[in-house]
Amino acid sequence: MIIERELIQLSPQQERMILSGWGEEVIQKSVVEKITYLSDGLKVKGYIAYPNNSVEKYPCVIWCRGGIGNAGAIDKFNARGIFGQIASWGYCVFASQYRGNDGGEGHDNFGGDDINDVLNLIPLTEEIPFADKNNWGIEGWSRGGMMTYLTLTKTDIFKAAIVLGGIANLRCNSSESKFMRRLYEQTLGKYDTAEFFDRCKSRSIINFPEKLSEKTAFLIIHGNADDRVLPHDSIDLSYKLLELKRNFRLLMLEGGDHFLKSHRKEVDKLRKEWLDKWLKN
Repeated sequence: MIIERELIQLSPQQERMILSGWGEEVIQKSVVEKITYLSDGLKVKGYIAYPNNSVEKYPCVIWCRGGIGNAGAIDKFNARGIFGQIASWGYCVFASQYRGNDGGEGHDNFGGDDINDVLNLIPLTEEIPFADKNNWGIEGWSRGGMMTYLTLTKTDIFKAAIVLGGIANLRCNSSESKFMRRLYEQTLGKYDTAEFFDRCKSRSIINFPEKLSEKTAFLIIHGNADDRVLPHDSIDLSYKLLELKRNFRLLMLEGGDHFLKSHRKEVDKLRKEWLDKWLKN
């Protein structure tokens, strides 16, 4: 249930920055709103976006952000660009900041019960009359990739999934990247305890890939120079998906960092083509 909606309006200078960074169609063809919605009784912050031509039904896409806590939260400016872009492609977009973030209630559990904050976006389509509630895709970056994988063990409604630099294996050891080691310690509790390692395992899709929905087509993209989420997260998962005979495409981008900065146009094209292929054909 959506309990608050606020249309995002930017200054002329910010709009020029959106035009420069995401293109003219993002401003002309999309609407983005900041929302507060209920998830497990908590008031959670998020966003919705949709084409401004609402005369037809549009497929729905859930977008899962990265980071932990307010580090990685999406501000209004970036929401206007990121979600406005997908909406300009002809989709209704639903995104959560996850509980406890951006002024929301609760506590960010890094893939624990905050997975429900993703799942509880699905019923919001009842309040968006031009959303095609039977046609779903999902996308996640970094930690959002982990959230995407875990969500896909809970439901089979998603026809397409896109994961970029996604966490598939929380190794929770000293050989992991410094970024990931700090992330573990900040979010999963005291290192080197049985509870800590249980939490790592329960959030690592590499341990239970058979639980992923068989109805979902995966596009997995990873930069081979990613020093935050190591590239073999995606490579190792691909071996599991091969064994399970799942429908997926793996792309390793040469020289790509965690944010795939040098491949942005290529990645945007791939993302749009994947959504269009599985949700519009």
